[in-house]
Amino acid sequence: MSLYDYQQSKDLAYNNEFYALLMAAMREADDDNLIKLYSAFPETFTELQARYNAPGGQLEGEST
Repeated sequence: MSLYDYQQSKDLAYNNEFYALLMAAMREADDDNLIKLYSAFPETFTELQARYNAPGGQLEGEST
């Protein structure tokens, strides 16, 4: 991690929800880090996959 990464994390933390950040991290993670994220947050990973494959990210039964 660098100073730039740290500073970016501060900006992200003030403008985003935890699960939004977590799903963004999963989208961008390399294989090793994705395994770690999946191990810690399997339900979030499963939901991210379901939303990725759903039209517009909307799951069945959700209203807009």
